[in-house]
Amino acid sequence: MAPVRAGGVLLLLGCCFVLHIPPSAGQGSDCTCNMTNSRCDESGICRCDPGWGGEHCDRCVLMPGCVHGSCQQPWQCTCEPGWGGRFCDKDLSVCSSQQPCQNGATCTMKDNGDFTCLCPQGFHGRLCQRRSGPCHQSRSPCKNGGLCEDADGFAAELSCRCLAGFTGPRCETDIDDCRMKPCANNAVCLDGINRFSCVCPGGFTGRFCTVNLDDCASRPCLNGGRCLDLAGGFRCICQLGFMGNTCDTSLSSNWTTRGEKGKGKRSSNMTHHGNRLMKVTVSDRGGAGLSDVQLIVVVVLGAVTLAVVALTTGLVLWGRCRNCSSTPSWSRTRSQGAERSRRRGRSEAQQCQISVLNSEPQKKSNMEAV
Repeated sequence: MAPVRAGGVLLLLGCCFVLHIPPSAGQGSDCTCNMTNSRCDESGICRCDPGWGGEHCDRCVLMPGCVHGSCQQPWQCTCEPGWGGRFCDKDLSVCSSQQPCQNGATCTMKDNGDFTCLCPQGFHGRLCQRRSGPCHQSRSPCKNGGLCEDADGFAAELSCRCLAGFTGPRCETDIDDCRMKPCANNAVCLDGINRFSCVCPGGFTGRFCTVNLDDCASRPCLNGGRCLDLAGGFRCICQLGFMGNTCDTSLSSNWTTRGEKGKGKRSSNMTHHGNRLMKVTVSDRGGAGLSDVQLIVVVVLGAVTLAVVALTTGLVLWGRCRNCSSTPSWSRTRSQGAERSRRRGRSEAQQCQISVLNSEPQKKSNMEAV
């Protein structure tokens, strides 16, 4: 009996616990959300369905861009009175309130909320603000994309505003962009529309063909040759024993000849310097004597030198004698007087020296006497 009573007590306590559990959030009367468009979470906050908003999710969301409109369902835009268009942004009273059409045109409304102007004869444009001038009558005669201008039809003559690269009254002439010769190093200039391009010759690159390519970058010179970069090419300075444009040819023509008169030894070797073939000769003679040809050259040069010296001396003496013969008598008399004065002065100076020399022994003798 005791176990039966204990089980009954536990069952009764379990029933009481279930009856006292509080109702779940969102299911009781405390939730104020619109249950059609939302639901309540565990904390009692409304969670709206897409297209609905507000505190209680009772307000629909307008279509994005709607200006003067309302909605009954999400993403609607029902225009208010006086407004039209897809976004309710077109003023249906614009023709009566603003009167946008000019020059006596008639304003009418379209189904989409826009207006249009029915222009009278001689006018055109969205607001009939342009007069049918030269551009309208000639159907824009400007070429190559040029813009026709006639002051909205009120100008007597039209003019064309050309795009870059064109000129002329009707923009019919393509400007020669190669006229200033922008390409360097004899490059070919190709004219384009408001641009040009340069076709560079070999060895140059860049927009204006001013960059010299390094032709030695590939190391074309072989067998230790030194490469010199040139304008549009290269040049190889070959080592001894090689020749050719790239020093790829080996020389095998080496020879030695002996001289009989000088008893010397002369060796010759061929080398290639660039595109020129040079012969290098080294001579080593045993004696210091001169050859017959060298002696003849020395004798001839000495004779010519002596002849030139003799001729120069004769010319100088002849000139002095000619000056002496042409001197006048009064100048010769004057020169003779000057010569006599110089001689008299010399004799007096000698006498003074003699007197001075003779006076010293006299002083000495007087001192001895004392």
